[in-house]
Amino acid sequence: MRIATGVNAPEPTKPDRLWGLVPPTLARIAAWCGCLILIGIVANFVVNVVSSMRLVALPVAVALLLTALMFPLTGALRRRGMRPIWATWVTMFVAFALLGGLGSIIGVRGSEEFPGLMRQMRQTVKSLEAWLYTGPLHLKPRQLSIWFDEAAKLVTERQQQITSTVLAGTVALIEALASIVLLLFVTFFLLKDGDRIWAWFLRAFGGEARRVDRAGRAAWRALSFYVQGTVAVAAVHAVLLGVTLAIMGVPLWVALALLIFVSSFIPIIGIFFAGTVATLITLGTKGPIYALIFLGLLILEQQLENHVLQPQIVGRRLHFHPLAIIIVLAVGGILAGIAGAVVAVPIAAILYRGIPELFRSEPPALPPGPKKPDEPGVPDGAGAPGDRARDVPDEGEPRQEGGEPPAPPS
Repeated sequence: MRIATGVNAPEPTKPDRLWGLVPPTLARIAAWCGCLILIGIVANFVVNVVSSMRLVALPVAVALLLTALMFPLTGALRRRGMRPIWATWVTMFVAFALLGGLGSIIGVRGSEEFPGLMRQMRQTVKSLEAWLYTGPLHLKPRQLSIWFDEAAKLVTERQQQITSTVLAGTVALIEALASIVLLLFVTFFLLKDGDRIWAWFLRAFGGEARRVDRAGRAAWRALSFYVQGTVAVAAVHAVLLGVTLAIMGVPLWVALALLIFVSSFIPIIGIFFAGTVATLITLGTKGPIYALIFLGLLILEQQLENHVLQPQIVGRRLHFHPLAIIIVLAVGGILAGIAGAVVAVPIAAILYRGIPELFRSEPPALPPGPKKPDEPGVPDGAGAPGDRARDVPDEGEPRQEGGEPPAPPS
């Protein structure tokens, strides 16, 4: 029996009826797919814009990394009373002095050891050639001559391509010099006026400035932890492997140690590249036994980085899994080559720490406590007995965290 309620239910419209035919799970998946497609379109647009402005974007990104590395010295000088302009100049002077000192040491040692390196390389080539003749391959001199002639012919045929590559390298060199100048200017002003630039940037967000400031500070802390931790790991790489090369008597060990230090800023991939170069030079100058020993130490030191240095120095602050680092490096290398691989992990660290803070809701404000009985509008005896004793702690009693302490009794 149907009971009349006197209220006519609205009939569902045609879109409602069509929407009701879609299962809820499929509707949620469709909504998520739409959001992901929109995010992909925006991300692709941003990547294209940044790629087209790489001569500006890359120096600014590297300047942020250098600022995160050098700002502790600038901050320490400013806390001791030095003016920001002079603290910045002292920091830049220290950085240039370190780079100049390393460059002069490498130049002096290189000029002294390069002739010996070439002599040892020629001896190694002769030994390898004799082994090819008398070893298990039993090659004939004519076969090697044919191979060398084919290589020379290949170079001659592609001379035009090589010339165009050299011209492109010249243009790239000019662009690199311009980027270095921009990098120095950006680094200088970030060290000098970074707090003022950030305060000016926050004005554009109005009421959301506090939320953006919180996210920006979290991202800056993540970037600082990453840069300082990476420098520490790179220094350990350079010292251990450089001392090993020096003990073995490998020429240009100072330059190889510096190459290892710089390459370590590209996680996982950089140390393999620098280690390969050092292993080949060791093979060419000291023979296969020393090369195998160095290769074994390189693998052992890489395991030390993966299981001790990275987890304890960098991973403890960023909580990045090695698989995530490899994927981020691959994406950065595909999008922007070597430069993309250098800045990929710092960008991922910034996003990983900054986005949660950006969308984290503010903690709710504490409700106001009960008014005092002698205040106007509150009759005597209002509130439960003991409210005042609970609201105002006794002297020596620790206050609860999470809110403003109550006003002292009058």
